[in-house]
Parts: sequence; C-alpha cells; structure tokens
Amino acid sequence: MSASAAKVSKKELNSNYDGADETSEKEQQEAIEHIDEVQNEIDRLNEQASEEILKVEQKYNKLRQPFFQKRSELIAKIPNFWVTTFVNHPQVSALLGEEDEEALHYLTRVEVTEFEDIKSGYRIDFYFEENPYFENKVLSKEFHLNESGDPSSKSTEIKWKSGKDLTKRSSQTQNKAGKKRQHEEPESFFTWFTDHSDAGADELGEVIKDDIWPNPLQYYLVPDMDDEEAEGEDDDDEEGLEDIDEEGDEDDGEEDEDDGDDGEDDEGEDD
Repeated sequence: MSASAAKVSKKELNSNYDGADETSEKEQQEAIEHIDEVQNEIDRLNEQASEEILKVEQKYNKLRQPFFQKRSELIAKIPNFWVTTFVNHPQVSALLGEEDEEALHYLTRVEVTEFEDIKSGYRIDFYFEENPYFENKVLSKEFHLNESGDPSSKSTEIKWKSGKDLTKRSSQTQNKAGKKRQHEEPESFFTWFTDHSDAGADELGEVIKDDIWPNPLQYYLVPDMDDEEAEGEDDDDEEGLEDIDEEGDEDDGEEDEDDGDDGEDDEGEDD
C-alpha cells in the first residue's frame, strides 16, 4: 500500500468515528424503542406459532392413538420384546444390572401418555405379569409442569416381595465357585421410580418418551453384538480352513512335481 493510500484510509476511518460520535443520544434512544417494538411483534408471532403448533400436536396425538394401540397388540405376540428393546438401547442398557434384566423379562407392555395440553407433562406405564420380584401389575411414573412452569414427578410405590427389593441389593454377587467377588453394577433401574430429585431433567423418562416410544422396533431389531462376533469368528475359521486347503493343494502339487523329477532321474540312471 502506498503512503497516499494509507493516508486516505486513515482519513476515512477517522471520519467514520466522527460520524458515530455525532449520533445524538436521542436518536439512539429512539432506535432502541423501535427495536423493542419490533421485538414485541416477533415475540407475539412466536407465541401465536406455539399455540398453533400445540393444536397441531394435539390433533395428531389423537390420530396416533389407534396405531399405538394396534402396535401394542402386535408387540404382545413377541416374547421378551420390551426387555430386548431396553437392553439394545445404549443409554438404557447402561442402567440395567443382571437382576434388572431378569425382572424386565416379565414386562409385557409399555405405554406413554401425553397429557391433554401436552406441555403440562406425560405418564409412562409399565405392565408386568406375575413375577417373583414385586406385587404390582403396573408401575407408573408421571411428570408434571405446574402453572408457574416448575417440574415435578410422582410414581407408583413398588411393593417388593420379601428379599427381592432390587434397589437394596448388595454390590457383591456369587460366582459359580461360591466365592464372593466384587461385581460392579449400575444402580438398579427400579430406583428411577423413587427418584424425584430433578424431574425437569429426567434423562430416562425423556429417552423412553422421545426416542424409544415413537419406534421401539428399531431397537428390538438391533443385531446382538455377541452373535455378530460369533459369526465373524466362524467366517475367520472358514477362511483359515480354505487357506489350509489351498496350501495343502500347493504342497500336493509340489510333491507330484518332485515325484516326476525322481522318475526322470531313475530313467536316466537306467540308460
């Protein structure tokens, strides 16, 4: 850049600053007031949009119900559908201990019900058949937002059978040899029903409502990693056998060639 060009740029910059300084406080205040008016209009439209979206959600929530009911009837024909779905879900499976999985084998149906105005909360119902862990046929947990927007939750009290309270289980388990060993397991899945400490950020409830409930089939159909690994090992074994066969064929070929050479040598000696 030439010295003259640099001088011009500097003059332009100074003139811009001078112009900004000349803007009166009154003009700035008027601009702020106009911005506030425009922002109020934007907020009004956002509120109107929220009301319209809520009406649409309520409409389609009702339309979905017959399909949810039909899906539940079909799921009931598949043994262990829900425990498989939960075990295959990465976030839920991290909360499941071995005994939790055993108890969830008696889970026959899961339902998520959003309240009429949707924004006020929802309820998750777990239906169980007769089982050795608790007396309840249904375990439920509800999430509410009161008029001031404060979240809260409440749930069914689990009536545990004697000695079967999974929320109080020992961190030690018995191995086949009968010796006690430390076995790290997550806190029981069923403690979720008694945890109301942070209803506004209940991760498990949100995962079930927003991720699993809309399409549980996608998690039920997740391939079992153990099966995949076993299949991979079988493929490796088959490839290994093929390699051995190929090597064997090559060795046989070499032996045949050697036999041929020996035969030629024998004929030469005879001559």
